[in-house]
Amino acid sequence: MNPPAGQSWGRYPRVQQRLVPVLDRHAPLPLPDAGSVLPHGNGRSYGDSCLNPDQTLLTSRALDRFIGFDPATGVVRCEAGATLADIIDVALPQGWFLPVTPGTRYATVGGAIANDVHGKNHHCAGTFGHHVRRLELLRSDGQRIELDAGDASGMFAATVGGLGLTGFITWAELQLRRVPGPWIQTESIRFDGLDDFFALSRESAASFEYTVAWIDCLASGKQLGRGHFLRGDHARGDPQAATPSAAPRRSMPVVPPVSLVNGLTLRPFNTLYYWRQPARRARHLAHYQSYFYPLDGINHWNRMYGPRGFLQHQCVLPPATARDATAALLAEIARSGRGSFLAVLKEFGERPSLGMLSFPRPGTTLALDFPNDGPDLLKMLDRLDRIVSDAGGAVYAAKDARMSGTLFRHAYPDWDAFSRFIDPRFSSGFWRRVME
Repeated sequence: MNPPAGQSWGRYPRVQQRLVPVLDRHAPLPLPDAGSVLPHGNGRSYGDSCLNPDQTLLTSRALDRFIGFDPATGVVRCEAGATLADIIDVALPQGWFLPVTPGTRYATVGGAIANDVHGKNHHCAGTFGHHVRRLELLRSDGQRIELDAGDASGMFAATVGGLGLTGFITWAELQLRRVPGPWIQTESIRFDGLDDFFALSRESAASFEYTVAWIDCLASGKQLGRGHFLRGDHARGDPQAATPSAAPRRSMPVVPPVSLVNGLTLRPFNTLYYWRQPARRARHLAHYQSYFYPLDGINHWNRMYGPRGFLQHQCVLPPATARDATAALLAEIARSGRGSFLAVLKEFGERPSLGMLSFPRPGTTLALDFPNDGPDLLKMLDRLDRIVSDAGGAVYAAKDARMSGTLFRHAYPDWDAFSRFIDPRFSSGFWRRVME
């Protein structure tokens, strides 16, 4: 499921680094004699925040044990290398589910905390960090620190969303949420443009837990911003379906010589997807796996982008500028002729994130994947960055492989305060890049 150690899930950039497994949470960290280290989970970050070029990764996947689970309260304590799928397998048959989940269940708990991941229910549940009751941080000097949200030192706020730079998370305790079963009652609404999206988002936030939209990013003119608005809630269904997470049914067995995501495939796909349902509104009962994790059904789906991989651009735009800036981003993408199968638009809620470097904040987030075709793509991404910066927005560090240090420091004003909590032996390719 996880990519080779020399690359992230986006398969860009490719680097050389040494892997050292952490096998015992009670033991000291297996530090090299020299150089820096970085915790590494299942490698599902898209850019270079999970890479440490020419240095060492401390891999946590061997630390995947459960320490405790109370089926009466939904409190689970597990090692940091356990995946979200591991938690679902144990908790869902007993009526509990993740309070917040990203688009893959193969992220580790430690990685979910380090990136303070968010999901379709941010407007009512906040980020993953809001549901972390406690965690243990192991520092390079051997110090073990138990932290919770009430920590006055600032270390908890630095660690949640801290990109693995404050130390090695050995275990975490999470509060899960009650659900009636594995089913989601969903409604898909085809809409014609951005104004419709924002109206649907406002309407849905008050009555639906999960809201998100797919955007046809190649549409232009009067069709700019058209798409499907998807909203849903947990629902009752067949209790026998609450089985352990199924293995992917399909796979990309090899890396094709060229990206399968290209001009010949994108436009017909987006058009067909937009018209996939004959009615403007459609309701159905979906299993949680297909609803939350559609791409997890294809093993190694990142290979479809070919040998050069892909880059994701995910930004958040403040409420005051979100409408116009989103339109400007989509217009720039349409002009470039570069599209994405995965163009996702969502409004975040008002709940402040706990982490100093957390990405979610009030506003609208747009995420797109682009095949890596070299310098021209990087120039277009720079143009998108300028639109985001001019709008007062931010780019998501966990998905980034190339934003400038200037943009990062402007969008994350607490970076200087955060830097005082970095473990002196910890570093990453991302941090060195944006601090240069």
